[in-house]
Amino acid sequence: MGNRVKGRVKKKSIKAASHSDMGSKRKLSRMGKKQKKNLGGLEATFITRSACLKRLQITLKDFRRLCILKGVYPREPRGRTPGNKKGQVFYHVKDLKALAHEPLLNKFREFRAFMKKVRKAAGRNEKDEAVRKEALAPTYTLHHLVKERYPRFVDALSDVDDALALTYLFAALPSTGRVASKVTKKAQSLAAQWGAYCSTTSAITKSFVSVKGIYMEACIQNTNVCWVIPHAYTQNIPDDVDFRVMTTFFEFYETLLSFVLYKLYNDIGIRYPLPVTSAELSESSSVLSANLQVLRKFLQSYGTAASNAVTEAVENQLVETAKKDVASSVKREKLRTVDEALKQISDDDSDDNDDEDDEMEENDVDIAGPLKDALESIDRDTTIGGGSKTMELDNDAVKRRRLFTGLTFFISREVPKGYLELVCLAYGGKVGWEGSDSPIGMKDPTITHHIVDRPKLPSSHNDLPKSREYVQPQWILDSANFLFLLPTSRYAVGVELPPHLSPWVNNEEEGYTPAYAEEIECLKNGTSIPSLQMDLDSNEVQRTSDSEAEESIEIDPDSNGDKQSSSESDDDDEEEEDDEDENALESKKAQQKQKEEEEAKALAKTMMSKKGARLYGRMQHGIEKKQAAVELLQKRRKEIELKKGKTLDGKTMLKAKVERLKSERRAVEKDYENTGGSMKKRKKARTM
Repeated sequence: MGNRVKGRVKKKSIKAASHSDMGSKRKLSRMGKKQKKNLGGLEATFITRSACLKRLQITLKDFRRLCILKGVYPREPRGRTPGNKKGQVFYHVKDLKALAHEPLLNKFREFRAFMKKVRKAAGRNEKDEAVRKEALAPTYTLHHLVKERYPRFVDALSDVDDALALTYLFAALPSTGRVASKVTKKAQSLAAQWGAYCSTTSAITKSFVSVKGIYMEACIQNTNVCWVIPHAYTQNIPDDVDFRVMTTFFEFYETLLSFVLYKLYNDIGIRYPLPVTSAELSESSSVLSANLQVLRKFLQSYGTAASNAVTEAVENQLVETAKKDVASSVKREKLRTVDEALKQISDDDSDDNDDEDDEMEENDVDIAGPLKDALESIDRDTTIGGGSKTMELDNDAVKRRRLFTGLTFFISREVPKGYLELVCLAYGGKVGWEGSDSPIGMKDPTITHHIVDRPKLPSSHNDLPKSREYVQPQWILDSANFLFLLPTSRYAVGVELPPHLSPWVNNEEEGYTPAYAEEIECLKNGTSIPSLQMDLDSNEVQRTSDSEAEESIEIDPDSNGDKQSSSESDDDDEEEEDDEDENALESKKAQQKQKEEEEAKALAKTMMSKKGARLYGRMQHGIEKKQAAVELLQKRRKEIELKKGKTLDGKTMLKAKVERLKSERRAVEKDYENTGGSMKKRKKARTM
């Protein structure tokens, strides 16, 4: 320890307790650094919204816009609430740092300062100065945000669902004070461009009409995109909806859809955006029709250029082959004159001449062959595009495109033609409607299907050609969903429609297949429909039983016949007894096997751990719940079939059942009355 120096304080031992007289370094080495309040743990990781506004120094409105555009959302801390601040909104500190470095933040601050100048000029009644400054407002773009949030095109394509749903919603809203007219027009333009691309490339795979709207799904570059189209009704704008937030979302989705549509149109060789003029919009009945017309013109111009190039190449090839075959043609003419002079030569010589003629015919050039092959290759629907870029359609798209090939649809005025036009064009059909811009007239004889949504055809339709079929709009959607042209008799005008089945329900996973789905599968496979087969079998059984009864009446009852019939009945009874014994034995074996399986399951369950047993119980509960739902559906289906089914007499199955039970009761009452009793209720005498 060394000698102590007189007058100095003795140093404290390291093992001594810490107290206020210790130095800061010794306290730090012994106890660690003391954390300040709200600078560590959950309090430092999750920050309230008010604290975010103070750090960023922006208003709440700008903060909401910035979070929506940047893709930042509140987070809920796990476990305890930071600082015991329950009921508040928290943001992560990393998200706050990303917002602090966003270039849009400076633009918002510049715009805030600019609006101060405009309001100041307006307050001084300097209207000209305020108008001049309003034209100099700072602008910004969201291109960098789209690239930042979606580094790959597949990521952007997989997140287009919400963008399309909101775009179609704004396209259906009226242009009132809360929704600007430029927003509505832009939404209609984007929706029309998306629909034109999907219908041209045959990308629409599923469609379903529900109460909320029309659900559509398209397969684009092996990515399924689903969106909702609102019904064509007058939309009432609610008062409790904040359209400023929805407009901010649409501002970002507009840029996202522009990026996606530019890439998709560029892949098929079409310049984007489509040059749709105001005159074309005014002449067309809808924005979609105008975009489809412009897109069709582009594709036809590229197609005619390609076909002209093919025909020129074929003509050049034919000219070259014609020059080479001049000598052979002269020889053929000489041979023909020689053949005329040598008609009376022997059979052997004539056979030799025939062989030479056959060789000459084989050497002839097929002039129409290359041209025919070129035209057939042009007519194939395996490629689409224009210019130097084309896109190969996959096998599923080719099948969809050939479903309505050769069919022409005419949509009546009471039918909303927006989504029906998309589906018809996507599956290879031609569409016309009541309007001046329709490519097909109402009296065109090429129309194969007239889409009507009325309980009865008007008298004006009697003058139309009789070659067309009148169907309801559901026929188009059901045929497209099942990729099969369904019979139009179930969808005729005024007929009760079959159930509209959702294409998103997997019947195998659900464990239940609707009756109409089974009927369509039988039609696609070319097999007989079970319900019709049962009706035919019942009719055949009824006829055979009637014929056997008539034959038994016509046969004379003699003794030999009685003996033979009695022996046959004895044999039948013995066979029935044998069959009953075999069925009883089989049922007994099945019950025993089922009992053994249940015992094995119970034994295996006892060997499980507690956690495994709980998991197994939850699985079995889910399976039983699913089975109960399937049984309920089957029960309802049987009840509906009983109500709708009819017998040979034209009575419903329910009425026939009631009559059968009544007849059986009468027979029992009659037998009981023969014994001296009575099943009829006696009326009680009234007492005065």
